[in-house]
Amino acid sequence: MDQRQRLGDPTTAIAMATRERQAQMYTALPGIIQSFDPAAMTCEVQPSIQGTLSDPKTGKATNVNLPLLVDCPVQFPSGGGVTLTMPIAADDECLIIFASRCIDAWWQNGGIQPPMVYRMHDLSDGFVIPGIWSQPRVPAGVSTSKAQLRSTDGATILELDPQAQRINMVAPGGVYINGIHFDEHKHSDVQAGSGISGGPQ
Repeated sequence: MDQRQRLGDPTTAIAMATRERQAQMYTALPGIIQSFDPAAMTCEVQPSIQGTLSDPKTGKATNVNLPLLVDCPVQFPSGGGVTLTMPIAADDECLIIFASRCIDAWWQNGGIQPPMVYRMHDLSDGFVIPGIWSQPRVPAGVSTSKAQLRSTDGATILELDPQAQRINMVAPGGVYINGIHFDEHKHSDVQAGSGISGGPQ
């Protein structure tokens, strides 16, 4: 028991009890992805903020890793029949959002479901949003005026420039359409004015 709870002050006791309850609730944490299951669209993730474990005898607090979270649904931008997916890899950083109620029945069956158990803000109910960056891993050269789909290192970029109203592309390995190299493909010959060219070769 905390020393302040022994003082007989109801306000202090209530504040301490509230704080203890809050310490058991999870809303959001950064995490590090350990593995990704593209078929289930879930991942295993290690929270990257430690918890605190107190020795009941001495009261001494020790920092400990939170448990590995499994079967966390991954959020990709999606809507209207269109989805943007990315090749999630181990060691990617992410944000874990914890649902306010148990998500198990919804995750298994979809639709509108009652909660299987009445836990709240629990580590078992995390959703993963990839692409949150700690300072040592922030990508360099992020554009402040153009929308980009890019490799993290910036070597390959598909860019929409709203000011110039054009699309720019940087692709050192070339551009391929239906498996055909855009810069090197050829069309069969056709005499001027006699019809359209043949298909790419």
